Amino acid sequence: MSGRIACLALTLVLSVVGSSQPRAADWFEMNFWLSGPRYERDIPRCDFAPALNRIIANFTVKEARFWNSELEIVGIENIHETAELPWAAQSIPRRFCSGTAVVSDGLKRPIYYSIAEDTGMVGMGWGVNFCVVGLDRNWAYEPGCRAARP
Repeated sequence: MSGRIACLALTLVLSVVGSSQPRAADWFEMNFWLSGPRYERDIPRCDFAPALNRIIANFTVKEARFWNSELEIVGIENIHETAELPWAAQSIPRRFCSGTAVVSDGLKRPIYYSIAEDTGMVGMGWGVNFCVVGLDRNWAYEPGCRAARP
């Protein structure tokens, strides 16, 4: 009997809560609720120097720290955009680029990278993902860096 009364009381409470009037978000909800992404779709161009410098620095650190290699990217040539916003409208805005990486071993290798909005440190600013064909040693983007392309 007490179980039925408890179930009836719960149903009554939920129906009252569910039918309450909608209200505007308060200060706390507007500032800390983080209700969803609000992308500005302001993505740097493929030849944006800070993005290229970040790729070069990250490649050097990865090679030295994880592969005990002294390889470095000396420069990036033939840069061009492959795609911009290739997926659904609600996806993270990103620009896909490709070019030729000049590596310190004297070889030129294809490089594929993307610059994405709000994927930087702690989700602030833009971030870069990249893959140099033939130097994707942990196979994160294999085969042939295909996963780094749109």
